[in-house]
Amino acid sequence: MSERKVLNKYYPPDFDPSKIPKLKLPKDRQYVVRLMAPFNMRCKTCGEYIYKGKKFNARKETVQSESYLGLPIFRFYIKCTRCLAEITFKTDPENTDYAMEHGATRNFQAEKLLEEEEKRLQKEREDEELNNPMKVLENRTKDSKLEMEVLENLQELKELNQRQAHVDFESMLQQYKDYEEEQKRLALEEDEREMKAMLEQAQGRRLLEDSDSDEESAEAPAKPFLKAKPTDILQEDSEPQAKKQKVESWERSIGKLSGKDVLSGLVVTKKKPNCSPANGAGAQNVLGGSGVGSQSTEAGDSSRSSGSRMLGSSLSLLGAYSDSEDSKSD
Repeated sequence: MSERKVLNKYYPPDFDPSKIPKLKLPKDRQYVVRLMAPFNMRCKTCGEYIYKGKKFNARKETVQSESYLGLPIFRFYIKCTRCLAEITFKTDPENTDYAMEHGATRNFQAEKLLEEEEKRLQKEREDEELNNPMKVLENRTKDSKLEMEVLENLQELKELNQRQAHVDFESMLQQYKDYEEEQKRLALEEDEREMKAMLEQAQGRRLLEDSDSDEESAEAPAKPFLKAKPTDILQEDSEPQAKKQKVESWERSIGKLSGKDVLSGLVVTKKKPNCSPANGAGAQNVLGGSGVGSQSTEAGDSSRSSGSRMLGSSLSLLGAYSDSEDSKSD
């Protein structure tokens, strides 16, 4: 199996290559090859455009009567893609290109024609200089003058560009640094302003909270005294200031209802009657005095009872007034 890919063939010892018969083929024999159109062309029969790179199955033959420096020239036959007309072109080794021969015209040859014209002028100039040495001198002076003009124009253009496009990198960097510092300074100032505004706002809130707390603390101790009983007015020392102010306004408008002077009349010391009078006159006097005293005592008792009734009614009114004030304050 290893001999399957061997390329060497076996030649016997008596092998003679001159005895091998040779095929006699015509020199203008044609071969079928696959090629692409070497340039853009247009068919003369139908006007179809054939673009460069289009593939064809072409026939190839060797041109018998033409050659260039021993190099053979080949001719190719193709058919138009629309009308099937035959188009021929051949190689051009002198210009390293292809030359149109029959059946179509070549398009877009402006660049090629310009190159050919330049080559022609160059060849004519060389022929002139070969026979006329003065022409050689003239051409050299013209070339040197033209070269000097080109250099001067180039130098002027360079100077103009340098004047117009002069860039001071140091000043640019300095301006950029100044701009960055300015931006940083503005940012710091903005932060400081915001911090001050926040601090002022916080202080304002704190002051408001402190004032509210002071008002609440001032109002808080006043509430328990509003719930005092009506009988607390008898205790002057335990009365709150607000209660005293109400009592004073009441006394100014109506009169004083409570105090030691008023209550002192209610307490009377009871006198003991004499059990052993000395005589009848004395007894009569005593009886008379007792009658008068009893009358006076009865009158005093009636006045005291009326005074006590008035005091009780005034105290009840004062209690109702204090209760109403307490309810309103609550």
